[in-house]
Amino acid sequence: MYNEILETMEAEERTRLQLTSLRETVRHVMKHVPFYQTRFKERGLDAEALQTMADIQKLPFTYKSDLREQYPFGLFAVPPHEAVRIHASSGTSGKPTVVGYTQSDLDDWSTAVARGLVAIGAEKTDLLHNAYGYGLFTGGLGLPSGAEQLGMTIVPVSGGNTDRQITLIEDFQPRGICGTPSYMLHLAERMEEKGLDPKMSSLRYGIFGAEPWSEELRQTLEDKWGIRAFDIYGLSEIMGPGVAMECQEQNGLHLMDDLFITEVIDPVTGEPLPEGMVGELVFTSLKKKALPIIRYRTGDLASVTTEVCACGRTTTRMSRVKGRTDDMMIIRGVNVFPSEIERVLLQQPGVTPHYQIHRIQRAGLEALELHIELEAGTVAEELKRVICHAMKTECLISVDLICHPPYGLPRSEGKAVRIIDRRTESEKKFV
Repeated sequence: MYNEILETMEAEERTRLQLTSLRETVRHVMKHVPFYQTRFKERGLDAEALQTMADIQKLPFTYKSDLREQYPFGLFAVPPHEAVRIHASSGTSGKPTVVGYTQSDLDDWSTAVARGLVAIGAEKTDLLHNAYGYGLFTGGLGLPSGAEQLGMTIVPVSGGNTDRQITLIEDFQPRGICGTPSYMLHLAERMEEKGLDPKMSSLRYGIFGAEPWSEELRQTLEDKWGIRAFDIYGLSEIMGPGVAMECQEQNGLHLMDDLFITEVIDPVTGEPLPEGMVGELVFTSLKKKALPIIRYRTGDLASVTTEVCACGRTTTRMSRVKGRTDDMMIIRGVNVFPSEIERVLLQQPGVTPHYQIHRIQRAGLEALELHIELEAGTVAEELKRVICHAMKTECLISVDLICHPPYGLPRSEGKAVRIIDRRTESEKKFV
């Protein structure tokens, strides 16, 4: 373990630590962030109102829209010049969300990642190939600092330029790799096109995230590359990648309980859900100085458990992300997520891991076109019958299945585009 004291802390001690840090965080934002000053005073709240961990429910939620409305630095608790780094989202749906870090914030981030790397079995002598994109978003810049803190050698390749990635893997012989699951599939396919076998590479483990992915996709990646595939979770508003990470048990992602309080709520009512139930993840930062955030609603759906992991760590564990609240589709009264469709698809022989879900309108009702890609030599008609039956029995929905030949669907060098919204188009069949 990287920090045995923090990673094996008893539950009561952890609660005391979190409550003390929560009060300090509330005092910090009450002193330095007018947005929270107003919110808390409206409710007659201060740090002294937090007598037990359950009292966190008295505090108001923070939403992504709040960060956009306070653009650029309205939620900062330090003057912008005291931040040593600033990140931002792409801003494709409006103004970007801007986050800042003091040096102590970056140090905590690096330590969190280092703890996660040790948990998966990474060693300081390893070479780590980083295929996450670098830039304003936090994806590419979290893992390197943690790897460097651990003493590893990082190759900051970034995303894209797939042939160069393959050359570097062949020449540098990295033991670990990081990237999105969809890009790792694309990378393996490109290697096979060049007559190379991904399983013969030097890679022994991969750290994958930035998009929801299923257990079935984990198995596909592990089989194709001959590696162990580990899930990592994070988001810029909270810290970045490294908020949680799997261990070698691959049975839930270990959360950094000394840095965050994690809640799971009903996404509709906002009420807390019992341990083990899937709901919306809500995070409160406990040590951040530049951008402390209170009860941030992530939109990500998962469950948590406080059961001690077989690895010996006592930290809270979250499940892999099941989807997002805004990804849920209601088809004839049935709630369905892309991850459920992926799970069913990847159980079928003859189907590649590449697919798209097209949301369409038919006779005034929403319907789904499921675009899949077949392996060479697969008989489409029989497979279509099997898949449509599986969707009805396991996902409880009917789909229009459209089969494409090998490489008939686009590949991604970053996050895969899984959902295409065509509900405003005419009802003609997709060609």
